[in-house]
Amino acid sequence: MSSSPRLCTLAAAGLLLPAALGGAYAAAAQAPAQAPAPQPVTVLNGDFADPVMKGDGPTTVALDFWDGRNQRYSPAASGRTDNAHGVALEKEGNALSQRLREVRKGAQVTVSYEDSPAVSKECNAADVADGQPYTVEGSGGDVRAVTTAGDPDRVKGRPGPGRWTARSYTFTAGENEPLLTFASKVTDGKTHVTCTPMIARVRAVEVPVPLDRTVDKTALGRAEAYKGNQREKTLHNAAAACNGDNACVFRPDARTSFRYYDRARVAGEAYVNCTRNTLEHTRVVAFEERSHDSIAQTYAADGLPLNDVAKLPTSGDRTEDEKRVKDRPMAGQFSLAYEQGWQRAWQWFSGDRRTVVERIQPGEVSWVELQPSRERVEGWFLSRKDDYRLHAVIDGPSRGVPDRLLQRTGPMSEAEKQRCAAERPMTTTPVGADSAAHSSDKGLLKAAVPAAAPARAIRTVPLN
Repeated sequence: MSSSPRLCTLAAAGLLLPAALGGAYAAAAQAPAQAPAPQPVTVLNGDFADPVMKGDGPTTVALDFWDGRNQRYSPAASGRTDNAHGVALEKEGNALSQRLREVRKGAQVTVSYEDSPAVSKECNAADVADGQPYTVEGSGGDVRAVTTAGDPDRVKGRPGPGRWTARSYTFTAGENEPLLTFASKVTDGKTHVTCTPMIARVRAVEVPVPLDRTVDKTALGRAEAYKGNQREKTLHNAAAACNGDNACVFRPDARTSFRYYDRARVAGEAYVNCTRNTLEHTRVVAFEERSHDSIAQTYAADGLPLNDVAKLPTSGDRTEDEKRVKDRPMAGQFSLAYEQGWQRAWQWFSGDRRTVVERIQPGEVSWVELQPSRERVEGWFLSRKDDYRLHAVIDGPSRGVPDRLLQRTGPMSEAEKQRCAAERPMTTTPVGADSAAHSSDKGLLKAAVPAAAPARAIRTVPLN
């Protein structure tokens, strides 16, 4: 009897050792995770150039991708030598803010920008002589109070030269897509509305949170929806905005997308050899895999009926999922983006059948385990028309690496040993237990009815 399980891996073409099945991939999965390097963060319209400006300003305008009122100046009027426009923050109570897209909770974010006292010709010397106060804040970080450089030589009626100072602000994101906010702290009621601290050239980098590969496919986290810089209370509007073949595009985040082998599970039954002989047994092993998504899981967690347009092919019902692949625009939007990004087709579900020949030694058990290869993709459904953004995580069977079928044999458990040692089920034999056995057909055989004996002639024999 073997003292330890024997292991072999089955591939599509037959038996294959585990080392031959993606050894480099397996080694990479077991290697310790390295600390992520700083990565750029998209700050939309960080030079405040959009919409296109006419003249030198100041002009009050809604800046693309930013919330809040402001006074904008051209680069030349701001005293700059690059193409960055200067924005005055106005007085206390106004804020200039934008969500830093694709930054996840826990990331360390460093924002770099430049500030200056106002260049407005409406400023008095006292307004800017000692600099002007404002605050900068990122969701989850401290509110940092800052004062610009001073400009003591100002004369009202003459524009200032701009005294730009490079600044940086670091914070740990307390939410997904943290809100970056600049707010003026000028409170003097006599100060003109345009004579307030100025901001220019906003940039950001992040050190992202290390990728967590331990999250189960049935608990992918909450999906989130935004419109512009506002977080949506539900996913309904964002999902509805994608209800059309070309209404949205899906943009995957390669940093948080990965392939992996799922937990092994037993496929089919275990065969126990209670005999004294080696057994050879042939059987068919069948298995299926389905996809999961965070959108459906979010609706379920909130006890809400799933919005029809958001029904990705992840129900687990093969017939229903095949219908959803054809009928749901979001399924097509995701599949197209995946195929373009990874140069292979996405599959929402998979399944196969394998014929396995088992050789089971006396006193051993044989069983088959499945380790399915899966793929997790995180990203955004982005509306082409409105600035709706729907964050989703989708986990499905992978075509990138093959599944693992593990044919295993090993010693019996104690319960199996007891079962093999049990007596054969029988009834008692109270009558004739000590008599020799004789034939009995128990009514199962059809016996011919004996024919009548032929008549005999009577003879008389004399007695001597």
